[in-house]
Amino acid sequence: MTIKTPNPIDVHVGSRLRMRRMLVGMSQEKLGESLDLTFQQIQKYEKGSNRISASRLYDMSRILDVPVQFFFDDMVRADADKADKPSGSFEMIEFLSSPDGAQLVRTFSEIQSPEVRRNILDLVKSVSGIATAVPD
Repeated sequence: MTIKTPNPIDVHVGSRLRMRRMLVGMSQEKLGESLDLTFQQIQKYEKGSNRISASRLYDMSRILDVPVQFFFDDMVRADADKADKPSGSFEMIEFLSSPDGAQLVRTFSEIQSPEVRRNILDLVKSVSGIATAVPD
């Protein structure tokens, strides 16, 4: 028996689904209820082991308040040169899909003061070892 590997596009769409769900603070159970699905089905979508139909993707985009295109953002065409892929984009999506990443983004976005945000960014850059400042 052959083990079928998920299509890379389904994996990408699933990872974007997970990232957005976590960024809005929604559980798999809650998203499943909104779509009349089990949380196990949401898990399969997020892993890319089950494909998401066009109508289901549309429903998810409405529930998660993003355009359908969001699920395909940062995706590299299969025939494109790997040099075209944005540096670290997979790692970024993976981090944002983690509980810590999602909580960090949610909490940071609640900070109203631009000065405080800049100070936090400077702190994180210094701790991470990034020496060059990124222009605003």
